[in-house]
Amino acid sequence: MTTYDYVKTRREDVSPIPENRVAIARFFLRWATRLQVAIFRLSKGRLMNKFIGGYPICVVTTIGAKSGKTRRIALIDLPHNNNRLLVASQGGMPSNPVWYHNVIAHPDIKIMVGGEDKTYRARQVDDERKAELWPHLVTLYPDFDEYQARTDRNIPVFSCEPVKSQP
Repeated sequence: MTTYDYVKTRREDVSPIPENRVAIARFFLRWATRLQVAIFRLSKGRLMNKFIGGYPICVVTTIGAKSGKTRRIALIDLPHNNNRLLVASQGGMPSNPVWYHNVIAHPDIKIMVGGEDKTYRARQVDDERKAELWPHLVTLYPDFDEYQARTDRNIPVFSCEPVKSQP
């Protein structure tokens, strides 16, 4: 069992995701996300712009690591100064989400917030930086702490810096 000093939730206080429910959870998340992304983009961020609990979302556009196709995912909007943070938590499931592999393969991504698409360069932060960012992340979305406590996987965090447009 892996523990992290900065995670305040204890593993024994978190319900594990039963193995027989992981596939069902992934299936539901995939279809719910597709619907949310479509409506969010069509409405330029006016509709379906929050997750359950009222947390604001952004839509992240990546290039598929294997397919090379455009992929979009709705994630919680995590502003940090002029940057955006992405957390590959997937609810504390045992493996990284597919979008994680896309960002590793193609770090130039687009993030749509409030109907505006901007280009960013994503960089996975090291463990020391993740520990520094963790208090900020859990103020924006407290369940991240539970997700990290639930899994032995070191949940990846990306810092995304805006790419300045070329003249």
